[in-house]
Amino acid sequence: MALTVAGRGACVRILDIDGERAEAVVKEIGAGGGDAVAYECNVSSLDSVKSVFRELFQLDRIHILVNNAGIAHIGSLETTAESDFDAVFQVNVKAAYYCRQMCVEHMKRNGGGVILNMASIAASVGLADRFAYSMSKGAVVAMTYSVAKDYLRHNIATPYPQLVHTPFVDGYLRKNYPGREREMFDALAQSQPMGRMADPKEVASLALYLCSDEAAFITGNDYLIDGGFSKLRG
Repeated sequence: MALTVAGRGACVRILDIDGERAEAVVKEIGAGGGDAVAYECNVSSLDSVKSVFRELFQLDRIHILVNNAGIAHIGSLETTAESDFDAVFQVNVKAAYYCRQMCVEHMKRNGGGVILNMASIAASVGLADRFAYSMSKGAVVAMTYSVAKDYLRHNIATPYPQLVHTPFVDGYLRKNYPGREREMFDALAQSQPMGRMADPKEVASLALYLCSDEAAFITGNDYLIDGGFSKLRG
């Protein structure tokens, strides 16, 4: 689960509950010539979010907030326990709420900014056994529209990535399909009209554009990055 806070042309701040994973991302950014710092933060905890953001506000202006933390869950309405529902809601919905709420006033005082929220096609397409996950991503999109309306001086955008091959996907397959990881990976890839999952760089390219000055007239929109999954199946 990662959330990135960045200033244009400045330092990227990586917030993650897993400090080692955050440091690995910092090394990747450094290898590419960028500047980044890792912070261990449980973004589903308001106290943790407040503590880290107050520290960040003392260091520099935050130009861009990317809400990218998330967990998955498999289950229908009948098979989703309340504890699982609450866990998904806490990470996928409340974390985005906490981080946005911390940043909006700061951005207003400092000339504006960009808030980018990563959602999923599960917000708008019926997916089997994704009851809690779909609920959470629908909430992310609805909150995006509301914040965009209330703060029109800020750029708010929501990409819809679908089946992007990341370590998150690998961990999901190990947890839910032990011994069948390769089989299920191939099945997921072939479920896309393009016959493959997206590469993270393909999502990052759109995110970079939406956070740039070139996208200054874009707000409150969603963007499908799904290899045709939503519109071209069948």
